[in-house]
Amino acid sequence: MEVIAKSTVYTKGLLSKRGMIAATVMVLLSLTGCTTGGMDLFSSTKVDRSVTTSAVPKPASAPDTVSDEVTVRNAVTSADLSKLKGQPLAWANASTGSAGVIDTIVENNATGQVCRQFRTTRHAYDGIANFYGKACLVGDNDWQVLAFQPQS
Repeated sequence: MEVIAKSTVYTKGLLSKRGMIAATVMVLLSLTGCTTGGMDLFSSTKVDRSVTTSAVPKPASAPDTVSDEVTVRNAVTSADLSKLKGQPLAWANASTGSAGVIDTIVENNATGQVCRQFRTTRHAYDGIANFYGKACLVGDNDWQVLAFQPQS
């Protein structure tokens, strides 16, 4: 029996082996730029460390909080407490992207004025916070928020 198949060592030429080695070396050399000090091989400039982020102070009253306050007020004042029976009430503000859950609404009429005290969470881009609030019925069926502040 005679073997007529030859191994790849004899069928592939020396030029093909050198080409593969050269291609491998080029790939490895091109990747070394990613692991050295910078991405630009020809630049002699250094990184500017004088620029910092978060240098702009946050405004005292963010307009997002005011918009969320109105959304929460609408949810609290339009809630039917007899149907809720202590169940949490979800709210969402499409204009700010904030959302939360009102877990407590207590209606009080002790002073002759209908008021609803509530506790809610606010999930926003700046984090999650708990808020306490109070809304009272004034005038001709107009609800006014008397308190809407973060709990500590």
